[in-house]
Amino acid sequence: MTTETLTAIRPAEQAAAQLSVGPYAVRPPVVLAPMAGITNAPFRTLCREFAGGKGLFVSEMITTRALVERNEKTMQLIRFGADETPRSIQLYGVDPATVGKAVRMIVDEDLADHIDLNFGCPVPKVTRKGGGSALPYKRPLLRAILHEAVSNAGALPVTMKMRKGIDADHLTSLDAGRIAVDEGITAIALHGRTAAQHYGGTADWDAIARLKEHVPEIPVLGNGDIWSAEDALRMVRETGCDGVVVGRGCLGRPWLFADLVAAFEGTGAPMRPDLRQVAAVMHRHAQLLGEWLGDEGRGVVDFRKHVAWYLKGFAVGSELRRKLAVTSSLAQLDELLAGLDLDQSWPVGADGPRGRTSGNNRVVLPDGWLKDPYDCAGVDAGAELDTSGG
Repeated sequence: MTTETLTAIRPAEQAAAQLSVGPYAVRPPVVLAPMAGITNAPFRTLCREFAGGKGLFVSEMITTRALVERNEKTMQLIRFGADETPRSIQLYGVDPATVGKAVRMIVDEDLADHIDLNFGCPVPKVTRKGGGSALPYKRPLLRAILHEAVSNAGALPVTMKMRKGIDADHLTSLDAGRIAVDEGITAIALHGRTAAQHYGGTADWDAIARLKEHVPEIPVLGNGDIWSAEDALRMVRETGCDGVVVGRGCLGRPWLFADLVAAFEGTGAPMRPDLRQVAAVMHRHAQLLGEWLGDEGRGVVDFRKHVAWYLKGFAVGSELRRKLAVTSSLAQLDELLAGLDLDQSWPVGADGPRGRTSGNNRVVLPDGWLKDPYDCAGVDAGAELDTSGG
């Protein structure tokens, strides 16, 4: 995509450029989606640096029960960088009282500036107990959770992220959107897939447009199949949404946020780093993880999951890929990276889909969950997970 193309389509996103989340202006209207095991402080740092500090960057999922109980892992995950502002934290919970306590704890202890609520997770361990993307089907429970969150948040803005519904026969986004407005939610992000789709197929951007029309009182952000800055502008143009939430598109590609800023501001063409530049980002990512965890080896081990995403499309031999997948020190990582053909240009097609692409799955739900959307007696207390991060 050329600079001329960016400039030509810039007027389509002028309305979205006015996005605010409570007192916080989000310019450009770009949000990093919470992703379990990914959007920790080091990865947020990389994305924010490429974005020049612009946009909004949300933590990975924090379980309300684990937060209230001060679980050690959870307390690590809610640590923000000194220069992160606003500090955005995503909460997951199914018990209104526990959600309320967690939000009050955040306010009283000044742990964050913005709270996002997770109603979009489709993984079986969550939905089988009525959590995540299964929960909005139970309208009274959703309302109770939102009420407790907002009423305990004080001046902190509370937003929510959700999916279209459980499956094509049990759509919930419009009802959930109206409940959100009634209960004082500041903004809604909609992933244009059902829980049954997981991450497969094509995101339904029309669902985002319908939600925007249904709840004009608050901002609606679109999520799903944003693989490039051009995709983000097209989503705003086609749906009328107020901003975009970017998830899998930035895996192994934190500089996507530089592209997004340039696109929304009409200031330049997308980045196309060569492998030498990518390797430098890989080193910094692993180093930041080690500093955050307080252990270089643990940081490199945690970084392993990112290797394939960073190297997507580049010519790297299978043996070298295998060795990179078992590194345990920065010195070893650097030695292996130095063995790559670092003069390779950005690969054709590397901007496309990345991360999980599975879909058409049966949603695992509690027995009788779909019988009555207003009967919440079947919610399992075990759905209130005791660990954070997904």
